[in-house]
Formats: sequence, structure tokens, C-alpha cells
Amino acid sequence: MTSRMTPRLAITLNGLALYAITAILLAAFYFQIARGELPCPLCLLQRVAFTALAFGPILAVRSGPRPFHYGLVIIAAMCGGVIAGRQILLHILPGDAGYGSVLLGYHFYTWAFLCFAAAILAAAVMLLFDAQFETEAAPHAPPYVPGLFETAAVWLVIAVALLNAGSALLECGFGTCPADPVHYELLQAFG
Repeated sequence: MTSRMTPRLAITLNGLALYAITAILLAAFYFQIARGELPCPLCLLQRVAFTALAFGPILAVRSGPRPFHYGLVIIAAMCGGVIAGRQILLHILPGDAGYGSVLLGYHFYTWAFLCFAAAILAAAVMLLFDAQFETEAAPHAPPYVPGLFETAAVWLVIAVALLNAGSALLECGFGTCPADPVHYELLQAFG
């Protein structure tokens, strides 16, 4: 399928995807810090999957779009969808209040499942546009240099992922994460 999808436009769209992933991780982090809702082990794994979801767009921004990058997105989103789906199934029985806060009538793990499904769809749609994979100009032309918008997206998602990793370390310490966390294990150990 041919299109007007240039490599530059594809890289900008990948930058937008990184901002979306950052927003999701920041929202989860906000509820953890501001509302004191510590994430359960499945919630932490979903955050890991969102972080893994960022690898494809980061690679696309840094080295140009490739089908491999979208494949990474699809694999990460499928893994995250399985984890979120597992959590949905744990709380599907009538009378089960679910885990954590509700946003617009759905728990965060349900939103995560929908976001992972949307990521699979978005990556699949991006794969339909062949023109983004063609080299611009001559074969010896310099590669596209990402702009401030895309570079900031890369560093922002990395920073938020590191904050989430540090938070998980504080919550779980060096052992197994508690099934229903109520305090930060590492802070309790040293406090």
C-alpha cells in the first residue's frame, strides 16, 4: 500500500505515541502518590508492559521507522493485554468491587487492556504505510535527525519509566511484592 506517510511524519507519530505512554504512566503514578493507592503486582507488570511498549517508538525516533519497531509494539501490547485481561478476569464475579480506583466507570486495568488493544491496532495500521520505510533522497543522505518534540518525548518516557521502577523498588524492596500492598516495604525496612 502506498501513501503519503513520510518517514518524518511516521517519526512524529511515534513521538506522539511516546507522549501517550508517558501520560498513562504519569496517571498511574499520580494515583499512587497523590491518592496513596499502591499498585498490586499485576498493576506493576502492566506498567512494565507500558514501558516495553515505548521501545518500538523510541527506536523509530532514534533510527527511523522499521517494521521491526512496530512488531515490538505489538508484542509488548499483547503481553500487557494478557496481564490486564488476567486482572479483569480476577475481578469479574458479581459483587467483586475490583482493585483500585475507577475512572469513568472502569478500573485502571480495564483501561490498560483497552490501551493495549489500541496500541496493537495503531501499530498494525502504521505497518500498512510502506512509504515511511523508504529512504529519503539519496542512499548516502544523512539519516533524519529527530527534532526537539521527538527527543523530549524519548527522554520524558525514560524519566517516567525510571521513576516507576524506583517506586516499585520502594514498594516491594528486594523481595516478592505483596499481593495487597499497604506500605512501602523498603522504607519500612530502613525506617
